[in-house]
Amino acid sequence: MTTFKELRGTAIQAVSSDPSNPEIGQIWYNSSSGTLKGYVFANVNSWSAGGNYPFSVTESGGTGTQTAALTFGGNNGTVFQSATASYNGTSWTALPAGLNTARSQVGSAGTQTSALCIAGANGPSNTRTDSESWNGSSWTNTPSLNTGRRGIGGTGASNTSALAFGGTISTGPTSASESYNGTSWTNTSSLNTPRRQLASAQNGTQTAALAMSGATGPTETKTTAVESWNGSAWTSVTSCSTARYGGMGFGIQTAAVICGGDSGSPPATSVTTQTELYNGTSWTTSSTGLSTGRYNGSGTGLSSAGLLTGGSTNPGAAVNSTEEWTGSVFQTKTITVS
Repeated sequence: MTTFKELRGTAIQAVSSDPSNPEIGQIWYNSSSGTLKGYVFANVNSWSAGGNYPFSVTESGGTGTQTAALTFGGNNGTVFQSATASYNGTSWTALPAGLNTARSQVGSAGTQTSALCIAGANGPSNTRTDSESWNGSSWTNTPSLNTGRRGIGGTGASNTSALAFGGTISTGPTSASESYNGTSWTNTSSLNTPRRQLASAQNGTQTAALAMSGATGPTETKTTAVESWNGSAWTSVTSCSTARYGGMGFGIQTAAVICGGDSGSPPATSVTTQTELYNGTSWTTSSTGLSTGRYNGSGTGLSSAGLLTGGSTNPGAAVNSTEEWTGSVFQTKTITVS
C-alpha cells in the first residue's frame, strides 16, 4: 500500500499545536484537539464585517489591499469630501492630509502609499479633468486628463502607472480611455460600450484591466457587458449575469469580483447584495452576498481577499460600514474521517 509519506514526501506528524507555516497539502494530527488536519485550497467565498470607516461616505476612491488600503474623497450624501483614511486590516485611521480638491465619483489606481485620484465631480453635474497623486503622506496635483468626466473607472499599479476609462461627460456616458505614465495622460483605444458608474478590477495594471457593468446610452440603461484591456485594445468578454451600475469591483483581469450596485431604474430602486466571481473565462454567482446591499462604494483588494467601504443603500443615504471578502484561499481544515 502506498503511504502518505511516499505520496507527499512527508509523514503525518503528531503535534500539540497547528504548524504556523504549513506546506500546501500537509497533513498532521493535533494531539491537543484530537483532530486530523490539513492545509488545503478552500472556496470560502464569504463576507464578514470589517472596521467602520470614520464617517459615512459614498462615491469615494479606493486603492490597496484588504490589510493595507486607502480610501479618499466621495460625499456624505450632501457634501463633497476631501478626507483620506488608511486601513490596516482591522481599523481605519483618518489621515491629516486630504485631497486638494474635494470630489466624488472618482477613478482610482495604485497602492496605500502610491495612489492616484482621477477626475470626478464636485458639483451636481460637472466633470473634472484634474487628478491627484498620493505619496504616502500628501496629495499633489498632477496633469489633467484629456477628457473630463465623473463616474469613471480606474486601475493601475502606482501613482505613475494608471489607466482611466468610461465615465460621464456632458452628453452622457463615454467610451474614452486614457493611460498615465506619471507625466501626462495619453488617449488610448476606447471601450466598445460607453458607460458610467462602472466597476473595475481595482488591482489590475495599466496593461491588464477589466471594465465591468455600468450604465450606458442616453437613457443610461444598465448593462452586463464586461471588457478586457491588453494594453492596446478593449475586447468584449463573457458578460456578468446582473446588469447594474454603481457596482463595486476588485481583483485583477483574470480573477475579479463585482458586488452590489443598483440593478433597478434610476433613481436606485433595486440595490443588490449579489456577488459575482470571474476566473478569466466565466462568471459564477456566489451563494453569499453582501451583508448590506449598496452601490457606489469603494472596492479594492484581490479576489481572494477584498475590501468594500461605504456606498449608498438608497439615494442620498451614505453608510460607513466596511465588509471584507474571503474568496478561494489556502487554509487549515479539519479532516473528518468516517
